Amino acid sequence: MAKRAQNKAIWLVVPALSVLAFSFVVPLLTVINYSVQDVFSGNNFFWAGSYWYEQVLTSGDFWQTLGRTVLYAALVIAIEIPLGVWIALNLPRAGRYTTLYIMLAAVPLLIPWFIVGLMWKIISDPAIGPLGVSLSAVGEFYDLNNPVIAWSVIILADVWHWTGLVVLLSYAALVAIPHAHYQAAQIDGASRAAVFRYVELPRLKRVLVIALLLRVIDGLMIYIEPFMITRGGPGVATTFLSQDLIQTAMKEFDFGEASATALIYLLIMVTLSWALFRIMAAADE
Repeated sequence: MAKRAQNKAIWLVVPALSVLAFSFVVPLLTVINYSVQDVFSGNNFFWAGSYWYEQVLTSGDFWQTLGRTVLYAALVIAIEIPLGVWIALNLPRAGRYTTLYIMLAAVPLLIPWFIVGLMWKIISDPAIGPLGVSLSAVGEFYDLNNPVIAWSVIILADVWHWTGLVVLLSYAALVAIPHAHYQAAQIDGASRAAVFRYVELPRLKRVLVIALLLRVIDGLMIYIEPFMITRGGPGVATTFLSQDLIQTAMKEFDFGEASATALIYLLIMVTLSWALFRIMAAADE
């Protein structure tokens, strides 16, 4: 009986899976087709084979852009996950203001990427923005044409936007810990560090891997915020792989090269996602 009900349940999700497969497979096949073709005006296709892949993989610009993208993702993750866990640990488990704190953590997540980029472009503007004006008044070191300053601003914008996700996931895991575990640790005379290591961290491991997976994917796909704040500058200092891909496809009309880059990009994302999924599965064992 249970098996029959399970079989019926599977059929209920078939329509959704079919739509999802169609919306994924058709664009993917199109990109694969473009990646092995040389496309000219008038929709004329000429077989190029592996030429575009070789062009991308031997390009110094591609590896430099990929390196900047990986560095950006690593920096924001290194800040957001410890900061989010620290905030979640210090939030009250109950009380009249608990809901308010949770709402404040969630508000930045509700703001669209475009608006976040526009907000921080205005905030960091040295002429009119509160942050820009304040730092400019302190000294002449604040200049968005300085790569270090430009990187600092876009990382600050990302931390403001996404730390709340880590806070919410961590807080949900922490409130699920039975109070008896804390009482037992108190009776044993465990220090705060020992309570975190042996009581809280085991419950946090899975949600932190989920947060890591989401932030790795989003960090590697970053586009709108840096584009809005710095336009990829100064020079190409804040030009990441997504922006470079759009530049190649939409402005230079190199659809073959852009398609090959997109597939290599997809392969990197899938490989990282699979590795993190395996880590998450191992954490549950």
